[in-house]
Amino acid sequence: MTARGAPEQRDVLVVGGGPAGAATAIALARRGRDVLLVERAPAWRWRACGVFTSPVTVAALRALGVGEGDLARVARRVPAMRVETPARTTFRLTYGDDGSLRTAAAGLDRSALDPLLLALARQAGAEVRRGAAVRAVAGGRATLADGSTVEARVVVGADGLRSVVARDAGVVRRPPLGDRPALTFHVEDPEPGAIRDARMVVFDGGYVGLAPVPGGRINVGIVLASRPWRKRLRTEGAEPVARAVLSAIPPSEDDPGPWHAGRITDSIEGAAPVGSRVARRAGDDWLLVGDAAGFLDPFTGEGLHRALRSAALAAPAVERALDGDPDALPAYDRALARRTRTKDLVSLLVQAFLEVPPAFEYAARRLAMRPAVRETMGRVIGDLTPASTALDPRFLLTLLRP
Repeated sequence: MTARGAPEQRDVLVVGGGPAGAATAIALARRGRDVLLVERAPAWRWRACGVFTSPVTVAALRALGVGEGDLARVARRVPAMRVETPARTTFRLTYGDDGSLRTAAAGLDRSALDPLLLALARQAGAEVRRGAAVRAVAGGRATLADGSTVEARVVVGADGLRSVVARDAGVVRRPPLGDRPALTFHVEDPEPGAIRDARMVVFDGGYVGLAPVPGGRINVGIVLASRPWRKRLRTEGAEPVARAVLSAIPPSEDDPGPWHAGRITDSIEGAAPVGSRVARRAGDDWLLVGDAAGFLDPFTGEGLHRALRSAALAAPAVERALDGDPDALPAYDRALARRTRTKDLVSLLVQAFLEVPPAFEYAARRLAMRPAVRETMGRVIGDLTPASTALDPRFLLTLLRP
């Protein structure tokens, strides 16, 4: 116990209890470090977050110690992501699925996954403190909402798109895709046992992702890229806009629809902007993981994989820093930048095509008719193949030739 008013002393303070923060805490606690994880929400609640992910994320969850029984409970197999253009061109990205959960993409139940990872952090020896919001961070000292303070040798910012740790480090920059908002929620799935594709439906001024998840639900994620849609969101509100987008989703053979009539099962949560960018991801006594370290593009579904990948890089870097290596945290910054830079370029290329509907339609038709190119693109987007493959001039020529 510390004296009244004296800061609490810790090796590591993790700010944020989502997958990135929990994974970092698990890895460091298993290394025997004194870890305190604080999460501002007193209990899990739905918020704007990703649920669709590629097979590499499921593999990363196994590496953290999530067992097969828990995986079956929190993950629903998704054979492919089906991309659909306004002109009704369709192509499927399978991510190398061979028919099993081990190799398939998945829709995740975040209401089950996030508490599970926090439970694993506790089991590993970390202290998890819910209902503890951090208001400010400076010089390794965090001030909590109740006025108490925690001093840590390293502070890990895992606190999302509007990270307090990133803000107080002065590294927040304008997102590359601007202030576009996103809405996320779930609707009832009338056929909860069905195995069906996820869908990414592009419409004039935005796109909507539909991902089956456990619990008899379909996750809906809407990104509003155009000014008219953003104005409509401001004037009409979230639910009318969400209903308008749902009503415009075309029917599909394996979908339970009609989408506009589906009961919304939780609150419609928003994020604006839906991306984040930072000038750097580490300093003398802090580093950033997950969305706090930068998030670019919901279309490519990168958030959950990047959260766990950054945590896997962060834990050994923090351990080296605690052991006295002055280059450990800067080296983490460089390593994460190397691993995300090329994928970000691919994501920006995808967004550039989305901004010009005829160009996106042209590329979509060629992906639809060229299975080998489509398979490669799916593996790149799913982080199964190096992103540099999609920027190779030979690949681009094969994709775009008439």
